[in-house]
Amino acid sequence: MCINFSTFLSFLIFCNLYYAFLSLFSFIEQDRVSGFWTWMFTLSKLPELGDTVFIVLRKQPLIFLHWYHHMTVLIYTWYSYTEYTSSARWFIFMNYCVHSLMYSYYALRSMGYSVPRSLAMVITLCQLAQMITGCVVNIWARQVVQAGLQECHVSPTNIKLSLIMYFSYFVLFARFFQTVYFGNGKKAKGGTVNGMSSVHDGSSRLKAD
Repeated sequence: MCINFSTFLSFLIFCNLYYAFLSLFSFIEQDRVSGFWTWMFTLSKLPELGDTVFIVLRKQPLIFLHWYHHMTVLIYTWYSYTEYTSSARWFIFMNYCVHSLMYSYYALRSMGYSVPRSLAMVITLCQLAQMITGCVVNIWARQVVQAGLQECHVSPTNIKLSLIMYFSYFVLFARFFQTVYFGNGKKAKGGTVNGMSSVHDGSSRLKAD
C-alpha cells in the first residue's frame, strides 16, 4: 500500500491530473512496480470469494451486498485489466487504502482487542467516500471521452459499467450504514458482510470494493 501511495502521489506532484489518471495507461506495461501490484490486485479478487465459502459452511445468512459485491468486482476488475484502463489507477489506489484499514481492524478484532465502534463507522464512511469518488472519476472520464479533445484510455462501455457498479455500491453501503449504526439493530443481526456479523458485537465485519 505504501508503494502504491508513493507512486500515486508522485503522479499528482509531477504530472497534471488528467494525464496521470485518465490518459496514462503505461503504468501497467512500463512501470514494473505498478504493473506488479496491479496484477496482484486483479488476482486477489479470486481468493476473496473464499469469504463466501466460509459463510456458507458456517451456515450463516448471506446478504445480497456480500455476494453481489464480490461477483461484480471480480468480473469488472478482470475486464478492466484486459483493456489496461487508465482510470483503474484511481480505483486500485482507493481499494488498497480502504482494505489496509479494514483488514487491520479485522486483525485487531481477531486478536481479542476491544476496538471502538467509532472506528468501524469511520471505515464504513471511507467505503462510502470510495464509492462517491469512483462515480466522480467515471463522470469525469465520460466528459473527456465525449469532448474528444484528448485521448482518454478508457472505453465508453467500461465507463458505463463502472459507473453503474459504483453507484449501486453506494446505495447498498449507505443502506448498510444506516441499518447497522442508526437502525434498531434487529435487521442487521442476522446478516453478514464479508463473512462476519454486520453488527459491531464482537464479530463485526465491514466490506469494501
